[in-house]
Amino acid sequence: MPHTWYRFLITLLVVMLFGWELFPTAAFARTQAPATDKSIAPYLDSVSDRLTEFRLDNGMKFIILERHQAPVVSFLTYADVGGANEPDGKTGVAHFLEHLAFKGTKRIGTVNYAAEKPLLDRLDTLAEQIQAAKTAKKPVELIKLQAEFDKVQAEALKLVKQNELGQIVQQSGGVGLNATTSVEATRYFYSFPANKLELWMSLESERFLEPVFREFYKEKDVILEERRLRVDNSPIGTTIEALLDKAYNVHPYKRPTIGYEQDIRNLTREDVQQFFDTYYVPRNLTIAIVGDVNPKQVKELAQTYFGRFQAKPAPPKLKAVEPTQKETREVEVRFPSQPWYLEAYHRPAIMHPDHVVYEIIGSLLSNGRTSRLYKSLVEQQRIALAAQGFSGFPGDKYPNLMLFYALTAPNRTVDEVAAGLRKEIERLKTEPVSAVELDRVKTQARAGVLRSLDSNAGMAQLLLEYEVKTGSWRNLFEQLEALRAVTAADVQRVAQATFVPENRTVGRLLPKES
Repeated sequence: MPHTWYRFLITLLVVMLFGWELFPTAAFARTQAPATDKSIAPYLDSVSDRLTEFRLDNGMKFIILERHQAPVVSFLTYADVGGANEPDGKTGVAHFLEHLAFKGTKRIGTVNYAAEKPLLDRLDTLAEQIQAAKTAKKPVELIKLQAEFDKVQAEALKLVKQNELGQIVQQSGGVGLNATTSVEATRYFYSFPANKLELWMSLESERFLEPVFREFYKEKDVILEERRLRVDNSPIGTTIEALLDKAYNVHPYKRPTIGYEQDIRNLTREDVQQFFDTYYVPRNLTIAIVGDVNPKQVKELAQTYFGRFQAKPAPPKLKAVEPTQKETREVEVRFPSQPWYLEAYHRPAIMHPDHVVYEIIGSLLSNGRTSRLYKSLVEQQRIALAAQGFSGFPGDKYPNLMLFYALTAPNRTVDEVAAGLRKEIERLKTEPVSAVELDRVKTQARAGVLRSLDSNAGMAQLLLEYEVKTGSWRNLFEQLEALRAVTAADVQRVAQATFVPENRTVGRLLPKES
C-alpha cells in the first residue's frame, strides 16, 4: 500500500538524518501488544539482581547485566557526545569521527604504520596548501599540488589493510558491528560469542586508545555524498533541515548531525583529533555488556585493558539555552516533490516531570494505524497518504520538539492537511481522552519497552540511554511506573500549554514553480 511505503520512507530518512536515537530512547516503542496492568517492579527487581556496575579509577563506567540464556554477549560503547557538542563551523565532526573509528589503530588496519604516518602527515600539509591555492586563485599551482596529493594518497592507501577491524570481528564470530551518531550521542556496538570477551576488550580499548584517522580525505568524499543523498537531493531532508533551522535560534539542535556541506569540506584531520581528545575521555564513555558473562571477570579485564586510558578532565557541558518562542514561525521549501506539511512545537527535555505525558500525546496522535492522525487524515478524510510524528525530535536530552508531518494525497493541498492536523491537536485540548484509548496507548508503550528488553542489544541500548541522559538506568523503570499515573487531565493540561500558535513552527514542502 502507498501509505505504508511513505511511512517507511520518512522513518528511514529521519534515522539517516538524526540517528536511531528517536526510536529506542523514547520510553514508548511503537508496537502493538496484549493488555497488561502488572506493575513494572518485578522487571526492575529482576534487572537489579543481575546487574553490576562499576567505575574505573580513570572515570570510565561499566554496566554489566548477566543473561545466561545463550552463550552470546552484546557490547555497546556510549560516547556522551554528538552533533550538539560540535564547535561552530565544525558541524559534522562527530559523525566524521564515528566513520574514522572503524579505520584502525597503529597496529590494526595498516601494513606498516612507521611508513604510513609520514604519508598521512604529508597529505594534511598538501590539503592545507591546496586550500590556500584555491583561495588565492592560483590554478597552475593548484594542479601541481593536486597531482602530488593524489600520488601521496595512492602510496598511503597501499599501506592500508582495508576493514581489518571488521574482518577480525567477523572471523571470530562477531555480528552487528556498527555505530550511530545522533545530535547528542555516538554509539558503537556489536555482539560476540561469550568466549570472545577478552578479544572485545582488546579491540575496543585499542580502538579508542590509539586511533589512527587514516583514509580521512577518502572518507570525506563518502560523507559529502551521504549529505547529498540525505539532504541536498532529498525534498523532505531539505525541508526538515530548514524546519529545524527555523524552530531554533541558538540551540545546536538547529544543526544537522551530518553537518553543513561547507563545514564538512573544511574539516581537517586535526579538527577530528581535537574533538576526539576533548570528548572521548574516560569520564565521557560508558559501556554496557549484556549477556553470558561473569561480572568479576569483566571487571578484571576492564581494568587490564581500559585501565590503560589516562584520566582527563570532563569535557565542557553544553550551555546554550533556547529562548522561549513568542510567535509562529514558518518556512517554505520548493522542490520537485509531492507536497508535505510539517508542524513542530517546543517541549521540555527527558528529565521534565511531564516527559511521559508528551510521550503519551505523541502516541495518541501518531502511533500507527490506530492513532488519531492516521485514522482521520489517511483513512477517513483521505487527504494524506501518511501522517505521523515524533516526540523528542531531534533528541530529548535537551528541550526539543514534537514534530508532526503528513504527505498530501493526490489532488489535495497542504492547507487541507494543516487544517486536519490542527483539528486533531485541538481535540486534545478541548476533549478529555477516553479511558479506553488512554489505557490502550499505555499498554502499547509499556509492552514495547519490555519487548525491547528481551534482547541483549535492546537492553544495553535502553540501560545506557537512561544511565547517561538521566543519571541512572533505574529511571527507565521509574518512567514506566510514571506512565501508569498519567491521566486524561494531564494530557489536556499539557496539550493546552504546548499547542499554542506562539509555540508553533510550520514547514511546507511545495512543488517547484516552473
